[in-house]
This record gives sequence, structure tokens and C-alpha cells, in this order.
Amino acid sequence: MLEVLTYVAIALTAAIAVTLFIASRRPDEFYAARSLKIVAPPARLHGLINNLKLMNTWNPYALRDCGGTAHYSGPDAGPGATFHFAGKSGTGSVSVTDTSPSMIGMRLLMTKPFAGDNRVEFTLKPIGDATEVTWAMKGVAGLPGKVFSLFVNCERMMARDFDEGLANLKAIAETV
Repeated sequence: MLEVLTYVAIALTAAIAVTLFIASRRPDEFYAARSLKIVAPPARLHGLINNLKLMNTWNPYALRDCGGTAHYSGPDAGPGATFHFAGKSGTGSVSVTDTSPSMIGMRLLMTKPFAGDNRVEFTLKPIGDATEVTWAMKGVAGLPGKVFSLFVNCERMMARDFDEGLANLKAIAETV
């Protein structure tokens, strides 16, 4: 029996070592972005993104966490506006850091399920009577995130969520 347990322990240790080695070779940064053409002027879209209370009327992460806790701090919109949350999507905050007519920059600071400090950026590019909105996020990938990404395609998951959010934004922006 002891011999079997020894082989199991060696196999388990080898599997963990191989997993950590493969994960450590993954990129140190991640980037995900999705775009959608919305028939609305950039100024209308800017207002729906720059104000975090309005953003959370279409943001799929906030919409999923109706049972979580949340509160806002700082100004209603623009730099310093912050949304603090704890729920299914995790625990952390998102703050507007910089804004211009064609871009809104944010800092997504996560404490759970993994610590992370990510840059979120929305760009607004006028195209005729429409605007191409791009939702992008980039950040540093630590070892826990790299290991997690071996089993879950995080970029595909973010792309799905960004597509859902942009479709929600489109529905709101094009109806008013």
C-alpha cells in the first residue's frame, strides 16, 4: 500500500510541476477587446459610459450581481467616479481615470477571486451617423491567473461579456 501511495504522490507532484511550468511560460500580460458599431453620436455614448451609474444599466457584470453589494463614491461622472462591488463577478472597484470626447479610461482593481489591477478603455470612433465603440481591457497576468487560464479561456469569456455589454449599450443608445 505504501508503494502505491508513493507512486501517487510522485505522479501528483509531477503533474503540479508540469502545470506550473506550462503556466509560467504563458504571456505576462493579457489583452481583450471587442467593438460594435452603434447608430448614436459619440457624445451620447460617452455619457452612458463615463457615468458609472448609467454604465451599470448595460454593463453585464453589474447586471448579473443583483444580489451583491455595491456603492458609488466620488463625482457622478468623469475622473474620480468610482463603483465598489462585491458579488458573483468578484470583489473590487472600477474608477474613471481619464476621459476625452473619444475615450474613457478606467482602472479595474480586483481583490477577489484574484487580485488584479487592470486598465479598461472605451474608445469612440465616429463613422458617418454611427460610432464604433471598442471595449478593451489589459493587465498583468500573475501565476494564479496563468494557471486558471490553462483550464478556462478567459479571453473568450471576456469577449462574450464585452459583446453582451456592447449589445446592451446599443439597445439603450439607439432607442432614445
